[in-house]
Amino acid sequence: MRSTEVRTAFLDYFQQQDHLLVPSSSVVPHGDKTLLFTNAGMVQFKDVFTGRDQARHPRATSVQKCIRAGGKHNDLDNVGYTTRHLTFFEMLGNFSFGDYFKREAIAYAWELVTKGFGLDPAQLWITVFHEDGDARELWRSVSGLPGERIVGLGAKDNYWSMGEVGPCGPCSEILVDRGDAYGAADVENGERFFEIWNLVFMQFNQDADGEKTPLPRPSIDTGMGLERMAMVLQEVGTVFETDIFQAVIRRIEELSGSSYDPGPAGVAHRVLADHLRSLVFALADGAEISNEGRGYVVRRILRRASRYGRKIYTAGPILCQLVDTLVDAMGDAYPEIAAGRELITRLIRLEEERFGETLDRGIELFEDVARRLRSRGESRVPGDEVFKLYDTFGFPVDLVERMAEEAGLEVDIDGFGACMEAQRQRSKAASGFSAAAGAGGLAGGALSEEAQEVLARLPETEFVGYDSEEAEAEIQYVPSDRDSIFGVVLSRTPFYGESGGQIGDAGWIEGEGFRLAVLDTRRHQGRVEHICRLEEGDASAIRRSVRVRAIVDHERRAAIRRHHSATHLLHAALREVLGPHVRQKGSLVAPDRLRFDVTHYSAISSGELEAAAEIVRSKILENILVETRIMSREEAVDAGALAFFGEKYEDRVRVVRIGDFSMELCGGTHVERTGDIGPFVLVGEGSVSSGVRRLEALTGEAAEEFHRSNARSVEQLCRALKVQPGDLLERVEHLLEENRELRARAEKKATASQRDVLKRTIIGDITFVRGILEGVGGRELRGVYDGFKQESERLISVLLARAGEKVQILVTVSPALVAEGWTAKSIFDAGAEVLQARGGGRPEMLQAGGSAPGGAEAALDAIEQRIRQGP
Repeated sequence: MRSTEVRTAFLDYFQQQDHLLVPSSSVVPHGDKTLLFTNAGMVQFKDVFTGRDQARHPRATSVQKCIRAGGKHNDLDNVGYTTRHLTFFEMLGNFSFGDYFKREAIAYAWELVTKGFGLDPAQLWITVFHEDGDARELWRSVSGLPGERIVGLGAKDNYWSMGEVGPCGPCSEILVDRGDAYGAADVENGERFFEIWNLVFMQFNQDADGEKTPLPRPSIDTGMGLERMAMVLQEVGTVFETDIFQAVIRRIEELSGSSYDPGPAGVAHRVLADHLRSLVFALADGAEISNEGRGYVVRRILRRASRYGRKIYTAGPILCQLVDTLVDAMGDAYPEIAAGRELITRLIRLEEERFGETLDRGIELFEDVARRLRSRGESRVPGDEVFKLYDTFGFPVDLVERMAEEAGLEVDIDGFGACMEAQRQRSKAASGFSAAAGAGGLAGGALSEEAQEVLARLPETEFVGYDSEEAEAEIQYVPSDRDSIFGVVLSRTPFYGESGGQIGDAGWIEGEGFRLAVLDTRRHQGRVEHICRLEEGDASAIRRSVRVRAIVDHERRAAIRRHHSATHLLHAALREVLGPHVRQKGSLVAPDRLRFDVTHYSAISSGELEAAAEIVRSKILENILVETRIMSREEAVDAGALAFFGEKYEDRVRVVRIGDFSMELCGGTHVERTGDIGPFVLVGEGSVSSGVRRLEALTGEAAEEFHRSNARSVEQLCRALKVQPGDLLERVEHLLEENRELRARAEKKATASQRDVLKRTIIGDITFVRGILEGVGGRELRGVYDGFKQESERLISVLLARAGEKVQILVTVSPALVAEGWTAKSIFDAGAEVLQARGGGRPEMLQAGGSAPGGAEAALDAIEQRIRQGP
């Protein structure tokens, strides 16, 4: 049975048992800060299981994209070395939300495994929690298996909990005995007794003291690994020999000329085939490649794969050449990877090329260290050498550990940790900051557990803000113990709660004897909380059930509408100019500006930005009607509506359409016609992370003020230079030419002794030039820089000129590095505090002045450490 048939058979069976088919959620759990990646089918149902949300149907089934490569569930280091471990896998599951329980779950599982998939009961074993007598008896009656084939195990293997508190319960696993060829007849031998399905019986709630109380409506959560079941049904030795992986492995063989081997010689093929899937699905679902959190795990996966790929393919990047093969194999089941094919390929190629430039040098360094250790009869790689590989060459520590293991060596992890701590202390000392400096907490914001429980018991707030900016309502909740700023929940409201990038409304709530200023509005599971401050009247009059009038600040809402509709136009314009790979990654829609993050593999040129802005302005002038419709999610997507990363959509969705130009799923507030947006101007573009660009723009009054400010600046320049506006450019160009001549003369004044103080350091693939020059003015620093700027296309320089109690700073970044996300400001900021300096400039060059020349060396040290951290 092919993997697609396994997937279909599972889902069809449970749909026939009245289970609602639910699409896989994103492998990036947007909005869930407790997880790096979606690692189980139940993740998208967490709020249902905990009672914070209502199920659309009491039964559900799904096939969920999962990644286990970080945090509690981390299979990364095992991939390639075992028959079954994967970082990416598909989890088939069936779920009951207080509907059926153990008897039905066990009966369904047994029937599907033995009759649907045709497995021989003689091969099957069952494990149960050793205290779960109910499950043991149910398995015996349903399956007819003898008692010795139903094995009781402890909590480590057969008890599940969502966390330290919350739903929990025993679980039961179905195992396939693969025979004597796979080792001892012990159910804890995972190679022989191969787990294919885990059934979790959620029947208790655990409190903070560990006390378990029965749930009023016990639930079911099950998970079957698609790849594992395919392996069993296809009667192959490893998951990598199933049809799921064969197309990619054949492509690896074609590119590398290296035949796949199911033994140790095939580790590189297996790592590449698995890691490719994690990378493609993570990037398709909105993950980024960065140096922290989820982005760092993605980077680790890619670099681990790159290192193994280099073992069998030395002609350049290999992962990016495998994307098309994977998309062809899985794109029908997961259209999102087909839609993101071009961007995913480019992002992987860029990261492979960047790491590849340092990979060979890092491997050479490691091999040199290994040779020295062996010559001295030692077997432990020192922590400082591990740190050098990590800090200079970007090698994740687990990659160094694997290289050491292959070389028969150990790694001094404690020594590495000491080096990391020393680096942190140096950075802290150099920057002048202490840990306590940023220790303050938010003044309010998060709801207490008590408030969350109260809100969960309230009916959902009726939102009437699409049609009206005022509404009569009744107070449903107000805290009895109030601070100066407190939350109020109404029965109905015209106030839009912060969502989808649009900030919450502000305004007023008026009642008999009081007036509240609404400072912000937030959503909590369908309830809208108004963040209020008493403006007039008696606080004791603010009580539950009191009738009030809610009034939105019209001018502020109108400005937000303009910016939100402009965001939709900008999104469509960027897709037209740059290509359909452009997708929204985040946004901020505020009354004074809009910020818009999009996927794109390089800096957006000034010509491309102007083209997009011109398209937006033309659509504004066309005064197109902005229409909204409610339709099913499937209808909307089929019609071409764009959905955004991080948003959770209901079965019925709101679609905002701007003529034939833009159509998006959106719950925000918008203008009636595009002409209402008024002036539009792009004011900024830069990098957020690898493959993500950030644009900022203004509309309406904010754009008008931007233009007025520019006009005033032009007028002041004309007065200062004594020219008419039409002659200003020519006059400025003349001054620039004079300035260039002055700089050329200044360069000649830079003596050889001054140039000798420059220090060059290679950091990864970047040449870093630093220096402190005495007796040189700030203007002359540019001439010194011009003398060495051609040394490398990947150059960062920081030059300081000390004179008396002042210090002048010049920071430069090569264009190639700017395109990767480096900016002169981010580098300058690392040393600015020590120098007590301020300045500005462009991403590739910044000039500044400071009043603490004594901090020059410390500032340069801090800046060098900042560069070692990457963009």
